[in-house]
Amino acid sequence: MASVLVVEDDQFVRSALIRHLTDASHTVRSVGTALEALREVAHFRFDVVILDLGLPDLDGSEALKMLRGITDVPVIVATARDDEAEIVRLLNAGADDYLTKPFSVEHLSARMAAVLRRARSGAAEGEPSPVIRVGGLTVDPLRRQAELDGARLDLTRREFDLLAFLAARPGVVVPRRELLAEVWQQSYGDDQTIDVHLSWLRRKLGENAANPRYLHTLRGVGVKLEPPGEEVPR
Repeated sequence: MASVLVVEDDQFVRSALIRHLTDASHTVRSVGTALEALREVAHFRFDVVILDLGLPDLDGSEALKMLRGITDVPVIVATARDDEAEIVRLLNAGADDYLTKPFSVEHLSARMAAVLRRARSGAAEGEPSPVIRVGGLTVDPLRRQAELDGARLDLTRREFDLLAFLAARPGVVVPRRELLAEVWQQSYGDDQTIDVHLSWLRRKLGENAANPRYLHTLRGVGVKLEPPGEEVPR
């Protein structure tokens, strides 16, 4: 069971989502505007937010950026906009996943399950994960904190998951299919999703694809993380 915030101004769609999520034993709160959504996440703890983009007071993509300013809760964007540029923009703005309208309740359930599975994986029982150090990069999986040369990195949930997964395998080329399976908990997906998150992560590490320091992409193969100026044995 999860605590879900539905942000949708269409009353028919909103009612249908509430009914489906409630029938699936989730706790649901719902609002019809972006400002109401911001107030909700400021006062209540949610496991996931389902965010419509066509809101009456503020474009959903702007609302997404504002949400990311106050919370790291996973956000699934529901949008009728299916062009690639828009999807890339949403992922860059901090969306954890997206659904193109119209979508089935089964599709929504599958996407929610994947997002929640990843978000809760850190609470699984087991030995505390050791702190990972790669060059000037320090990653603490237990506290979900990362630093670069002593400075704290402000990472989204998915950016941290991606960084931690690669940092735990320094110098090893990780295939994109493995990243989708382990970081996104998806057996299939679009490489664009990985590229967008890598680009966003690179910016926070002070690098870019043309001048990589830690993150290196091998076209058609995968991605590896290694210390600047070093070759780590595989």
